[in-house]
Amino acid sequence: QVQLVESGGGLVQAGGSLRLSCAASGRALSNYAMAWFRQAPGKEREFVAGVNRYGGDKSYIESVKGRFTISRDIGLSTVFLQMNSLKPEDTGVYYCACRIGDVYRLERSYERSYDSWGQGTQVTVSS
Repeated sequence: QVQLVESGGGLVQAGGSLRLSCAASGRALSNYAMAWFRQAPGKEREFVAGVNRYGGDKSYIESVKGRFTISRDIGLSTVFLQMNSLKPEDTGVYYCACRIGDVYRLERSYERSYDSWGQGTQVTVSS
């Protein structure tokens, strides 16, 4: 398994932006499919965005399309989630997840598709 560390969460007003980062401890993530999930208070964890190991194929939950962007850096050692036009319903703990190799697009939104998870970073959007 891979140790993942998220950062970049915080408190922001509705309409604002945040950029989350996810890095692996001691290794590059170039051979890993990556994803972001989130868990709102009192709700189950849900898929937010995912990207294949090459960075060219991305998918998003419908509610964040056009507002969030998942990306990987040139060295493929960090994965980002750029979140714009944030809404109060985006509030939650955001988790980074990965799996070596790739995850088929149709399976990308399932937690079982990933075998390493970070501890999460809190995102709070005030109205």
